[in-house]
Amino acid sequence: MTAAEFALLVLAGIGGGLTGSIAGLASLVSYPALLAAGLPPVAANVTNTVALVLNGVGSVSASGPELRGQGRRLLRLTGGAVLGGAAGAALLLLTPSDAFERIVPWLIAGAAVALLVQRPPRELAERGAAAHPTHRDPWWLPLAVLAVAVYGGYFGAAAGVMLLALFLLSTGEGLAVGNALRNVVLGAANLTAAIGFAVFAPVAWSAALPLAIGLFVGGRLGPRVVRRAPQTLLRRLIGLAGLGLAVHLAVQAYG
Repeated sequence: MTAAEFALLVLAGIGGGLTGSIAGLASLVSYPALLAAGLPPVAANVTNTVALVLNGVGSVSASGPELRGQGRRLLRLTGGAVLGGAAGAALLLLTPSDAFERIVPWLIAGAAVALLVQRPPRELAERGAAAHPTHRDPWWLPLAVLAVAVYGGYFGAAAGVMLLALFLLSTGEGLAVGNALRNVVLGAANLTAAIGFAVFAPVAWSAALPLAIGLFVGGRLGPRVVRRAPQTLLRRLIGLAGLGLAVHLAVQAYG
């Protein structure tokens, strides 16, 4: 690891962490940076997942106002995320991903379209709105989180966009709270998968360290941006970015 590669990964981590904590697209920046640093695809994938744990730590630590009073809800949701993350990591280590790569663009596109077409609840449209005390999550939400977490542990690309769309569509929360919930749940899934990868997979620790440093810094900045940015505009930008990633992955899978 040269000094230039170290600096590249720190900067990519900052960009990826900011992107990830706002839009759930951290891997769009961090994964190509690992490839540019010379890692083969499998090692880059698992190293990226390990480093993303620090993105979750940074974004969650900066989301205190949005997470206040969410303890019981998060306990239910993170249970599904832990189980799904473990299952996804095991699938990645035991099975080829070629067939699944053809399904991924459609999943991402569906989540992105949901973000674009869903209208935010009127009472939560104002910037910085907190969780509404009467909101009740559907009974199936932890199961849906488990399914997305399996995907996240297995492939990872835009799992955050899928979770954000899921929470906004099913809970009635605004973007700031939905984003904070997403960061906690995705962080739990990544942590679970990362533990498995650290034991059983070829993690490049010399690359994971600088990337994780940058991801933590970027993760700390993201919630503040979400808190202050125009919510409708930000939702559209996230949706468009998700659609762009879906098209890119579709070209790779079907080209």
